[in-house]
Amino acid sequence: MGHHATSLQASKRLEWIDAVRGLAIFGIFMVNVPAFNAPYFMYGGEEVYWDSDVSHAIQAFIDMFFQASFYTLFSFLFGFGMYMMKERLIDKGYGWTYKKILVRRLVALLCFGLLHGLFLWHGDILFTYGVIGFWLFLFFEREAKTMVRWAFGLLTVYAIWIGGALFAAKDYLSFVNEEEIVQAIMAYQSGTLGEVLGQVRHDWLYANGNLFSWILQTFTLLPMFLLGMYFCKKRLLHDVDTHAPMLRKLWGVSFLFFVSFKIVPYFFGNPEWFQYSLQDSIGGSASAIFYILSVTLLFQKRMIHKFFKPFTYVGRLSLSNYILQSIICFFLFYSIGFGWYGDVSPLMSVVIVVLVYSLQVYGSYWWLQHFQFGPIEWLWRIITYRTKQPFRRKVLEQANE
Repeated sequence: MGHHATSLQASKRLEWIDAVRGLAIFGIFMVNVPAFNAPYFMYGGEEVYWDSDVSHAIQAFIDMFFQASFYTLFSFLFGFGMYMMKERLIDKGYGWTYKKILVRRLVALLCFGLLHGLFLWHGDILFTYGVIGFWLFLFFEREAKTMVRWAFGLLTVYAIWIGGALFAAKDYLSFVNEEEIVQAIMAYQSGTLGEVLGQVRHDWLYANGNLFSWILQTFTLLPMFLLGMYFCKKRLLHDVDTHAPMLRKLWGVSFLFFVSFKIVPYFFGNPEWFQYSLQDSIGGSASAIFYILSVTLLFQKRMIHKFFKPFTYVGRLSLSNYILQSIICFFLFYSIGFGWYGDVSPLMSVVIVVLVYSLQVYGSYWWLQHFQFGPIEWLWRIITYRTKQPFRRKVLEQANE
């Protein structure tokens, strides 16, 4: 091998990818906060408990433009990043040993996800990414067309299978689990630290404790992983000017599917069976691609580039900012902090998201003036490469002299 793993960080960054990643952190937060501050997203009854016209309008807005759009976007970026890392490792002389490094990367992500999911936020996605990410080893050496065929094949199977099943059971989909709602409110609003953590683990197991949920998540996330790998392998987002005509065509197609599956259904009552199948799988994936291509193409324009610059700061520290959001929400909504659980309306959720994210933009900018990586990104690199990584920016600059 003969190359130190830290040399990988010297590669030129794709700033528009950092901006997309920062946008994903904002979008995920917009969906997570309502689920963090009340049990209705998981156990039903959201429209019943928040029954004002304003609340319903905000819920519809989030459903159309955020729900299922940003965890799929982040899934795309995960696949993109994994394949980019594989290519850089090979370029640095690591050959087939790159797989060992990527395995360590996924194992570390699994550990981060377990700690996050069991002690902070039951809606953690890191553990899920770590588990499903191992499927990518079947595709690293495959042709690009194989990746895209599998991606669309999995999405099609999911849409037909789940869409058909939910349509058949459409009269039985509405549910409100009053017992679980009462239990969650009692634990999070007034419970001890032990009771709060016990409820977090209970909710995490409720969401992740059965094989069927893992099958559904695999059919949802793996296609986006593979599309991210495909875009990276074809370098569609590396050489934007070269591929601009194709990217614009893909942008138009993704916009058409985005509108058709995420927005138009609201003009026809947006039935629940459609929401949980085609709207989230096809519409969510299409909207993710639409957002990625929109940022990538607009970032190339000098005047608009400035608008997206703040997102790059958050994007470069995406994992640390994701965990930080959960820490903030833990103290805002649970009894050991402010205890706002169950009392925050959809409108106030949006206000909280905007305020906290704005602080994260400024905090991320300051951090990057002093440090090369976020604290969790730095730890992740140490585990991945099994070697100490430069942390403070001045240390990195001295090392490169």
